Amino acid sequence: MDGDSFARLTYLGILGVAVGSYLLVEFRGRMGQLARGVISWGLIFVGVMAGYGLWHDMGSSFTGQQEVINGQEISLPRNRDGHYYLTLEIDETEVKFLVDTGASNVVLSREDAVRLGFDPDKLVYLGTAQTANGSVRTARVTLKNVDLGPIHDDTLAAAVNDGEMDGSLLGMDYLGRFHIEISGDQMILRR
Repeated sequence: MDGDSFARLTYLGILGVAVGSYLLVEFRGRMGQLARGVISWGLIFVGVMAGYGLWHDMGSSFTGQQEVINGQEISLPRNRDGHYYLTLEIDETEVKFLVDTGASNVVLSREDAVRLGFDPDKLVYLGTAQTANGSVRTARVTLKNVDLGPIHDDTLAAAVNDGEMDGSLLGMDYLGRFHIEISGDQMILRR
C-alpha cells in the first residue's frame, strides 16, 4: 500500500469513527431506531445503484435500432446522446459508426481497423486530419463488400486514424451516396 492509499484509508477511518460516535451518542437508548434507519438508507442506496446499473445495461434497448423501411430506405433513431449511429457490415464484420455529416471522410478507429484485418502499425500515414483534439495522422485504406441492410457497395474509401478515437466516424464519402432527411428524432437515408 502506497502513502496516498494509506492516507485515504486513515481519513476514511477517522471519518467513520466520527460519524459512528455521533450516531451512538444521538441514538443512545434507541438502538432499534438507529438500526432501522441504517437498514433503510442501506436499502435505498442499494436500490439506486441497482437502478443505475440496469439503466446502463438496458439503455440501448430504449433508443431503438436502425431499420430498413422500403428496401432502399434506412431509418436511424436519434440516440439519447443526441447523435445518430449506424452499423455497417464490412466484409462480414459489423462496425458501428457515429454518423457525422460534418466529416468529409469515413474514419476508422485503430480498434475497428484491426477488427477489419488492417494492421495500424504497418499502414502508411501520409494524410492529416484536423480534429477537436488537434491534428492527427491518417492512412488511406479501401473497405470491401460494404452492406447497409440490402444496400451493397463493392468498395468504400476510408482513413485509419492514428490518434485516439472512441469509435469510427461515417462521413460524407459514404453519406453523400444517399439522400438524407432528418425529421423529428429520425434520420432517413434513401438511395
